[in-house]
Amino acid sequence: MGLSGLGIFHTIIGIAAIAGALTGFIRYGKINLSVLSGKLYFYGTMITSITALGISKHGGFNPGHVFSLFIILLVAVAYFLYSRKKGNSKVRYFENFLLSFSFFMSLVPTVNETFTRVPIRHPLAKDISDPIIGKTLLILFVLFIAGSVYQFIKQKKINKPASVYMEP
Repeated sequence: MGLSGLGIFHTIIGIAAIAGALTGFIRYGKINLSVLSGKLYFYGTMITSITALGISKHGGFNPGHVFSLFIILLVAVAYFLYSRKKGNSKVRYFENFLLSFSFFMSLVPTVNETFTRVPIRHPLAKDISDPIIGKTLLILFVLFIAGSVYQFIKQKKINKPASVYMEP
């Protein structure tokens, strides 16, 4: 597959981060930074995004590096919101969205790299413009939107009891 040592490390940590996110979505309906799966996602995503800056299939700074920097920003802001505002509040909406959006954004280069490399010698896609990549990303985008709506509704139910007690 032509991966460097950094590329192999990046891939392994990235798979762990994806596993953490999926575990969180299944168990909690979100990436929950207060539990192991959420911490695995956070640290794995940060490491994967940072190591991606040292990887370049085409040489030099490229769109994959921009994705990495954007993902770092999303995850860092979500962590800041998580660490500064404990409890159920409106901040949770933004935290949930930013973490889910970072997950979706990380899947864009993941799908591209996976589909253009696997299976070895006969990859699913020739390049980023292959229709299978576009269709897969469209499905993932629809799942992201549906998941975001679900998280919003679920968080609204969680926040509702807290706001009842705050009213005079």
